Amino acid sequence: MECTVSWTGATGARSTMGFVAETGSGHVLVMDGAPDPAKPENGGANLAPRPMETVLAGTGGCTAYDVVLILKRGRHDVRGCSVKLTTERAATDPKVFTKIHMHFVVRGKGIPAAAVERAIAMSHEKYCSASIMLGKTAEITTAFEVIED
Repeated sequence: MECTVSWTGATGARSTMGFVAETGSGHVLVMDGAPDPAKPENGGANLAPRPMETVLAGTGGCTAYDVVLILKRGRHDVRGCSVKLTTERAATDPKVFTKIHMHFVVRGKGIPAAAVERAIAMSHEKYCSASIMLGKTAEITTAFEVIED
């Protein structure tokens, strides 16, 4: 796997903190920093997600992918899956995630809660490389609900 990240440089009268990532699979992802009123030259223009937000989004995508796949392999009638991730970060640099809570909402027909609980556990213990990696610095907790469709 590979990715090339390039600074987009100055636009207009000032420098921005925008970056474009080109992935090995041929896709593009844009990132930017938050504006910094105290030091505008150090801030972004708020034109795209922050890099750490993309880490969080990728982790959510990784674990939701696993949960859907595990449930489908178990022949469950999955019709929807979302996961909301909330975090706490360290107060000082490097401001790593210290706590991550994931709340899953799985929609489907006749899906037992035990199957969803098992799928989430399997994702976090065996399959989701992103959450397993982040679990080295963050306490990860999960919750879920199953909505009958």
